[in-house]
Amino acid sequence: MSDRQSYNSDLSDERWALIEPVVTSWKARHPSVSGHQGNYDMREIVNALLYQSRTGCQWDYLPHDLPPAGAVKYYFYKWRDDGTDQTIHDLLRWQVREKRGRLADPSLVVLDTQSLHAAAGVPAGTTGRDANKKVPGRKRGLVIAVVVLAASVHDNAFGTVLLDKVAANTGTVTKALVDQGFKKTVVDHGQQMGIEVEVVARNPADVGFVPQSKRWIVEQTNGILMLHRRLVRDYEHRTASAESRVYWAISDRMSRMLTGPSTPAWRGA
Repeated sequence: MSDRQSYNSDLSDERWALIEPVVTSWKARHPSVSGHQGNYDMREIVNALLYQSRTGCQWDYLPHDLPPAGAVKYYFYKWRDDGTDQTIHDLLRWQVREKRGRLADPSLVVLDTQSLHAAAGVPAGTTGRDANKKVPGRKRGLVIAVVVLAASVHDNAFGTVLLDKVAANTGTVTKALVDQGFKKTVVDHGQQMGIEVEVVARNPADVGFVPQSKRWIVEQTNGILMLHRRLVRDYEHRTASAESRVYWAISDRMSRMLTGPSTPAWRGA
């Protein structure tokens, strides 16, 4: 890394060591037309992506001591389109699970959605209004698999797409917990795939937010994502870019879990 002053979002040496083999291997497979290795350090490219994720800044407002926006965009889009962002995420997820004494892939997942407002300029054709949460924008589901669709898409349709992606990504999941927003359509779809879908009913006597056993994990994940200002509102023109932002945010979190350092939150700033 250069001698520039560090940002709180920068990769430590230990965190970079976790993903460097993936990035170096990718770079070796994608030489420039002239054969040179490029003008920008790959660690600094990732640092720029993480800086933007944490701060929420626009491309043109990336600090001048990070690689220029055009270079960072190039790699963000390339890694989004060929799945490198998900590869990094999955490798870190496997390591986190194994560190906790678990198998690399889970047998149980929790499915949920999170609706958020779309920023001005996001194509109207990719957004909609969540009739239940009264939120106009997009809806995303996490994080073994990430799916971003218009907020108007019903949880039934969302759940079937998410189940398909979960099955494709792991092949080990046998049970999924969902809330009451998911209906029989999702249960039946899961059964066809060999995944038992259990609708976790809320206790009618509960008032306000009460964490549900096991399902609280997805609420925690949603909260972690909100520490990344780029994810507080959906700024991405393409849903694929919105999905990629989630993978990078969770990869950032997991790399810290594996190495120990924490980053100050922006709350109260």
